[in-house]
Amino acid sequence: MFPCLILLTANIAGQDNRNHIVAASDDSLSLNYIIEEVVKNHPTVLSAEEALKNADTQIELAKTGYYPQINMAGSYTNIGPVIHLTIPDYGTFKLYPNNNYSAELNLNQVVYDFGRTKQNVEFEKESKNIGEQALEQVRQKMSLAAVSNFYTIVFLQEAIKINDENLATLSSHLKYVETMKETGAATDYQILSTKVKISGAVSLKVDLLTALDIQQAYMSALLGRDVKAAVKEELNVLAPVRESDSLLSFAFHNRNEIIINQLRASQAEIKYQLIKTLNNPTIDFYATGGFKNGYIPNLEEVKANYAVGLGISVPIFDALRTKYHLVQARTNINTINFEAETTKRNISSEVREAEDYMKSALQKVSQFNLQLQEALQAYSLAETSFRAGVITNLELLDSNTSVSQSRLLLLKAKIDYAASIYRFKAALGEKLY
Repeated sequence: MFPCLILLTANIAGQDNRNHIVAASDDSLSLNYIIEEVVKNHPTVLSAEEALKNADTQIELAKTGYYPQINMAGSYTNIGPVIHLTIPDYGTFKLYPNNNYSAELNLNQVVYDFGRTKQNVEFEKESKNIGEQALEQVRQKMSLAAVSNFYTIVFLQEAIKINDENLATLSSHLKYVETMKETGAATDYQILSTKVKISGAVSLKVDLLTALDIQQAYMSALLGRDVKAAVKEELNVLAPVRESDSLLSFAFHNRNEIIINQLRASQAEIKYQLIKTLNNPTIDFYATGGFKNGYIPNLEEVKANYAVGLGISVPIFDALRTKYHLVQARTNINTINFEAETTKRNISSEVREAEDYMKSALQKVSQFNLQLQEALQAYSLAETSFRAGVITNLELLDSNTSVSQSRLLLLKAKIDYAASIYRFKAALGEKLY
């Protein structure tokens, strides 16, 4: 049940049967506007969007395994002593110079890594897919929070109007009985009883206003700005039309939690295959070109030089790390599968609960409609009896109280029904935004 809607004010004092719930003004906030603002600007949503951008970066980072690594290096080294070599009839030669200069450009390119980079890219792509569904899930949850807050405010602002009208009616009755007391046609008991009802209505108004301030503060937090405007009374919400036997299959196909579990399972399988590639060899191409001195016969002359080749690295023994990483990866796959089954069971329960709650709320709407009609008829009879002097004003107020309570019960039932429809849609996986 949505919070604060249980503030059912069964002790509201009576109101005139001509009172009605005043519609919100044209500048009031609509539910669609609130949801749109929340899913667009709330920090939780923006944080999930940033995580999605980071996922793009991770994909590009994984793709760097396809690209060469290029760097430049330079050095100067002074060494001593320098070995000299003496050859008869030719003189004495240095084997290398005292001052050694070197500048080179190095390139290293993985030629083939037997699928390691490919699996890593696929892993990061699955991470992005999970991030996209996580973003949708956050938007859905924030939308549902906005719906709950919206309909709580609808109830409170309409309950305040009913209570204000009730206070006006009680004040009018108090003046009436005070006038009758002066002529001896009313007693102190009638006056005191009416004042007690007024006190109760005033106390209730304080509670309702406080609750409304709290809910408006929550809406301000959702929207990111101070909100004191009223919200529109949007109670004509269409319920989803689906066959009962297809509800679960629809929910399993559309709920973000199910989709995320499927993506996680796929990602875990990719990780398992990625770990397998750690035992595969790697073939690299390398090339180096630059300038250096130290070449015979002129050791001081700087000459161009290069080196190119292929290298292969073959893992032989990694202390069983890969083996145990594979065991962990397989355990993770099994865990995700178990979690997926748990999620399905929870969703099944949510769908049935939401459907039952919606049906119950609809039945209450019909029930309280009938109750209000009966209360209005009873009040009409009480008015006739009061004018005839058969009953006191307190009995008339009690009858009017029943009308007020019936109006409030009907309002709450309609709000519960509208809110339950959104809850049912969310349980099925239909987007609320």
